[in-house]
Formats: sequence, structure tokens, C-alpha cells
Amino acid sequence: MILRAACVQTTSAAEIAPNIAATCEMVRQAQAEGAAFVALPEVVNLCEKRPGGLERKAHLEATEPALAAYRELSQELEIWLLAGSLVVKLEDDPRMANRSFLIDPKGGIVAKYDKIHMFDVDLEEGESYRESNRFRPGERAVVADTPWGPMGMTICYDMRFPYLYRTLAQAGARILTVPSSFTQPTGRAHWHTLLRCRAIETGCFVIAPAQCGDHEDGRKTYGHSLIISPWGEVLAEAGEEPGVIVADLDLSKVDEARSMVPALTHDRAFAAPEALRLAGE
Repeated sequence: MILRAACVQTTSAAEIAPNIAATCEMVRQAQAEGAAFVALPEVVNLCEKRPGGLERKAHLEATEPALAAYRELSQELEIWLLAGSLVVKLEDDPRMANRSFLIDPKGGIVAKYDKIHMFDVDLEEGESYRESNRFRPGERAVVADTPWGPMGMTICYDMRFPYLYRTLAQAGARILTVPSSFTQPTGRAHWHTLLRCRAIETGCFVIAPAQCGDHEDGRKTYGHSLIISPWGEVLAEAGEEPGVIVADLDLSKVDEARSMVPALTHDRAFAAPEALRLAGE
């Protein structure tokens, strides 16, 4: 079975309406190139880290305009669409959700996933992120059924936690989605390596659409959206500007890779080491 998949790479703005317009145009381009599955990056509806910005501009899921637009577009174009992640308000928490939506060709929401791992870090170049202050972490891993096999859903910083991907693969996932808004310093250092590792370790295809460039809120993102084979080969890669990449995924390559290195079946229980005391304690 062959899946023609696409990643849309964007420089999302700090207002929802222009982001909808820009991404829908690129989704149409991907569909015109034959893509049956199109993936959008993280925080594709609203890229805003300035104090109070998200709180003023975000919507509840039921009224989120980007989600409504993507559901309508999926139905019109008869494609599967991953709204990589949307910032959505929560009724029971002052924080928001960083939520990924998988939409089918009828416009239905097949699955949704809230980002589990929060990016709380100070970077050397002066950028600082405290996602846990603004977003409620997810608590559940998600594998969704698609015509091309089960799909494991993750978001950005999740990629640094290999056990999540192993869990998804052992639950049946054959494709992994990693919509991202990766910073430029960490992207230059780790983006390609981490994503290729996640593909190799699980024997899954990895689809990783990314944000790119300089954003209105001061954020600088790395770009280089990737589609990677289960053997770790880069099938398609974007540059540092907005655009679309497309690749054909031969799903038989999943079984082929896993038969050559059947590591997913070789788990063994082991005792954890005792914690070592630091010198001087």
C-alpha cells in the first residue's frame, strides 16, 4: 500500500485568520500534488508567546475557527488532514491545551492528542520557554486508525522521550506524526538526529511538519520539515521557508524494517540501578 503524504511548513502569525488563509492555500497545493494525507505543524492556528496573547485570542474547541476551517477543507478536498496542533482554551483550567486533531475526508475528528511533555527551558541565545505555565500537559498516548494503518500522534518536544514512541509502535502504530515548532538552536543541533532515531527505533514512518522563520511574537523556528522511512532515510525535506513537501510512503517498508531488526519484540525486564550519591554529599 502506498500513501502519498505531505507536510505543510508555515511561519504562523499571531492572529488566527491569516494563519487559516495561508495554510489552507498550501493544503490545496499539497492535494493538487496528489497527497491523500496532509500534515500541518504545531501551533498552526496561533503562534503567540507574548504575555496574555494566547489568553485573549484562543477559543474553546467547539468554536475554534481554524478547526472548523480544516474540517470543511478536508471534506471539500476529500483528504485526511492532521491539524498538527491548535491552541485551544479549556473550560476547566486557566491553562490551554496544545492539541493535535486528525480529520478524515468527511470532516470528522477521528482522534485528538494533547501534548504530554512540556518545553520548559532557557536557551543560550536568550530565548526562554515555560510551556507548563500556559498549557495543561496531556496524560494519554494516542494511536488512531487510518486507511494506511494505525497512526501514533505526538507533538514536538515529545520527540526527546523515546519510550513514548516505543509505546505507540508496540500498540500498533506504523506511522508517527510529530508536528513541531522547533527552535533554531536546538533544531540545528538535534532535529534530524532525533527524528531519524525515532523512525529507526520503532520501524515507523515519521511525518514531521514544522514551523519556520521569524515570527511576530519574537520566536525563531527551524523549519526543515521531514518525512522519514522506517529505515531512517529522509524521503523529503523542506528548507527554511514556508512551503510543501510530498513523499510516497510504501507501507510494506514497515514490516521489512521490523523483520531486519525486530527490536520491538526484544524487551526484557530489568531492575533499575540505585541512585548514586553526588560527590561531596
